Amino acid sequence: MAAKPLAELIDDCIAPALAAQGFAGRAIVSLWPEIVGERLAARSRPLKIDWPRRRPAPGEASEPATMVVRVEGAFALEMQQLGPLVIERVNTHLGWRAVGKLVLKQGPVAAPVATKPAPKLDGAAAARIDEQVACVADEGLREALARLGRAVALSAKTRDHDTAS
Repeated sequence: MAAKPLAELIDDCIAPALAAQGFAGRAIVSLWPEIVGERLAARSRPLKIDWPRRRPAPGEASEPATMVVRVEGAFALEMQQLGPLVIERVNTHLGWRAVGKLVLKQGPVAAPVATKPAPKLDGAAAARIDEQVACVADEGLREALARLGRAVALSAKTRDHDTAS
């Protein structure tokens, strides 16, 4: 069995839960900060998309869906004002006029997980790695080897400083 990217496996696992909320895929949920911007995404989360119950007759335009978004209480008024912009951005991301209305539900929004800054390699170690790979003629290979060398050096550095093990 060939190795598969983790994203393919996750899609299969969470697809039923997302479908129950009206999402065709994980794109809107996982790309919410890129769709609406970091500032709006920090205070809101898409909850579900309510699709119209009635199917359009042949030749009749279909009704757009209603997107339900959880917003922090104090931010709801601002999100209401930005609603048309959010709808436009979501529809642009989807590639068609899928969402026509935005419904806001006030409630707590989990804070985004803060990642620790990546540890830095000291200048002497970085220079030593660059010197070791300088003789490689192919630029792409040289850069890849330098990244590998920095990653190995950082790994060794964090292992040396780890007192928990």
